[in-house]
Amino acid sequence: MLPFRFILTDLRRMWVGSLVIVVLVALATGFGVAINLQERALRLGSARAADRFDLVIGVAGSEAQLVLSSVFLQPSPLPLLKGEVLRQLSEDKRVAWAAPIGFGDSFEGAPIVGTTTQFVTDDGKRPLGEGRSFGSPDEAVIGARVELALGDTIKPLHGLAGEGGHTHTELAYHVVGRMAETGTLWDKAILVPIEGVWYVHGLGGHGDSHGHGEEAHADHDDEREHSHLGPPWGDDLPGVPAIVVKPRNFADAYKLRAEYRRETTLAVFPAEVLTRLYAALGDVRSVLAFIAFGAQGLIGAAVVLISLIHLEQRSHQIAGLRALGAPRLAIFGIVWLELMLLIGAGVLVGLGIGYATAKVVAHVMMQRSGIVMPVVLEPQEFTFIGILLTAAAVMALIPAWRAYRQTPAMALR
Repeated sequence: MLPFRFILTDLRRMWVGSLVIVVLVALATGFGVAINLQERALRLGSARAADRFDLVIGVAGSEAQLVLSSVFLQPSPLPLLKGEVLRQLSEDKRVAWAAPIGFGDSFEGAPIVGTTTQFVTDDGKRPLGEGRSFGSPDEAVIGARVELALGDTIKPLHGLAGEGGHTHTELAYHVVGRMAETGTLWDKAILVPIEGVWYVHGLGGHGDSHGHGEEAHADHDDEREHSHLGPPWGDDLPGVPAIVVKPRNFADAYKLRAEYRRETTLAVFPAEVLTRLYAALGDVRSVLAFIAFGAQGLIGAAVVLISLIHLEQRSHQIAGLRALGAPRLAIFGIVWLELMLLIGAGVLVGLGIGYATAKVVAHVMMQRSGIVMPVVLEPQEFTFIGILLTAAAVMALIPAWRAYRQTPAMALR
């Protein structure tokens, strides 16, 4: 039977060295855990952001840029797709709905996105969290995390704040609804009718016939019955940066993608583009994981070296125990168990450090990007911990075996 009280007393007596070992192991473990958790959180968060975007169509060019601009609202000027494409898609029997995505304006840092009520509510399948959808060109629906209230007025700024843009005076939007929280960048967006975006940029279209600014809002109680937003579209549609398409089924989705991947247009599945980005991200993760394992190996070797040096310093204590009749197996068990207690404590602390680090990084990235990144411990983390403990158990055999081989005469020499 191992003298556990003796082991605990021994560890308290050597608390400085014990603390150093625990800290080293904890930092190495936390590094590896944080890498795994953060990489998974990024994948889950970005996949959730692209969940409602089955098919995106834009002008032929970069697939990644089209997805980043239309799905993740990254500010980047996209060439305009001809309005004729939007009309064709909205009349296509293979399409449940097709919604334009028009951007370029902002309000207090929140991007203003022109679209249709079909996109806002997924054609009625996603109820709003508050209020109603827009029904006239000067109404807006805000994201769940936009710091505005129903009834507030929005005066669009061309571009982003701080970029020297000018405020549009042609039209002011009035908040009539708030979207339910999605955990994506769209929670910080302001959605308005695409007709309003066309109008303030002088592109004509459906927005030509409505009034201006505050006067328009005052007259909307009478005009709303006659206002027309969204499809069916006319023949004189202005261009749009991108179109989000909801196909009726998988077969139609692939047919539409093949049909609109041509010289002038580009059709992409955002999930497919993200998969390729994940592959590149996986390569980076592999490099970081290799570095983490290397650090853990070096720290493991350092722990063994420290243990061997400490064992030499305790040779007289071991000799005394052997002289008092302690069997070799008991000495072996004491040394091995002391190391495993220290390494085990370091691994558990490292698991907490890695989890906390990933949560902090995810929170910072959410504040900057708006994407909620779920940090969740999964079985593979505990498998990783198990591998570390198994490797530690094997490495701890080295100093334990050295102590096992010592005789009282060798230790006292």
